[in-house]
Amino acid sequence: MRKLLISLLFASACLSAQASLVNAASPAEKGPETAGTSTEALNPVVQWNRILLVVVRTPGAQPATIHPTRSFAIMHAAIYDAVNAIDRTHKPYLVRLSGILRSASQDAAAAAAAHDILASLYPNFQAMLDAQLQQSLAPIPESADKAEGVSVGSAVAAQALFLRKHDGSDAAPIPYVFGNAPGDYQSTPPNFPKQPQFTHWSHVTPFALERANQFRPGGPPVLTSDTYSDAFNEVKLLGIGGGTASTPDQALTGRFWNGAIQNYWNEISQTAALAHRLTTAESARLFALLNLTFADDVIAFYDAKYTYNFWRPVTAIHAAATDNNPDTAADPNWLPEVGNTTPDPSYPGAHAVISAAGASVLISFPSSAKIVSSSASLRKLCRECSARSQGFRPQRRKQH
Repeated sequence: MRKLLISLLFASACLSAQASLVNAASPAEKGPETAGTSTEALNPVVQWNRILLVVVRTPGAQPATIHPTRSFAIMHAAIYDAVNAIDRTHKPYLVRLSGILRSASQDAAAAAAAHDILASLYPNFQAMLDAQLQQSLAPIPESADKAEGVSVGSAVAAQALFLRKHDGSDAAPIPYVFGNAPGDYQSTPPNFPKQPQFTHWSHVTPFALERANQFRPGGPPVLTSDTYSDAFNEVKLLGIGGGTASTPDQALTGRFWNGAIQNYWNEISQTAALAHRLTTAESARLFALLNLTFADDVIAFYDAKYTYNFWRPVTAIHAAATDNNPDTAADPNWLPEVGNTTPDPSYPGAHAVISAAGASVLISFPSSAKIVSSSASLRKLCRECSARSQGFRPQRRKQH
């Protein structure tokens, strides 16, 4: 499992190395919602993934200095290790238990592990999480196997939380000094944030990588290169607020991918897992691979972002007269369609990294024949997820 995760991170890092000024846009985030239907409750992995999405989409629930991918990774790693302790078809990720009965309830183990992780990470949601646990356990007949499953889930969760307790995620962000040379990341108009976000995140202990810079991509394109000129002019043309140059498909793509992109890849995976009736064990492994990869993606791309400190498009377009490139022209009034730019350096693009990883996990998953066999079917899943979760409501593009 560890080797596959590292391979996926390497693939996503290579793809992100090709990104320049362009950061893919993503669909707008939803607010609080119900955790799932009774049909989805039959798959506890999907159910608890939805519950965590409800939590992180609740305003103020997620600490501003802790990236939510950490919570998804810890929860799904615990679900995987708890279920796998019973199923015994794969190597454990982090927590190894012995002497577990094969007849123990995998569904009970998954629910208990998820509940205990989230109750620890989000104590303000204790009452809701307790109620969701009872809902998850209710369909399972009372028996020694059910009790054993709950015990396994709780034991794995306790160990997983202990092993991640001192991973550096609770450290204070590192003060940042903005540059002023061409290409340097600078605070962006119109809101001019005083500090960028997650300056400390590359120091968080990775989940599968050996270190944050293990697959650090090469630097962004040189300001005088054709690659830079092409990216600059594409963003300038298509990304301007109130612009009309985008095709309908480009505009739809912008609306779809606006928001916390890892959430949408989790929803795409929910759609796939339910549509193809993945077992609890298969679902546990899929979502663990997906979210452990995302968590390390974020650690790795923040390492790269704060290594290269590359300016955002709005800065580049305003200051194009200073870049010594005759193929770029300044526009001091240009603002991105999203309005406020995400407060961190542009390279590598977070959306490029996360999407490369999400697609790679779904395509490379051992049961991929059940999930996706072509880019066309993956695109169809994306559309279905968007239609379900967003109703294709008009949204503005957002850089990340």
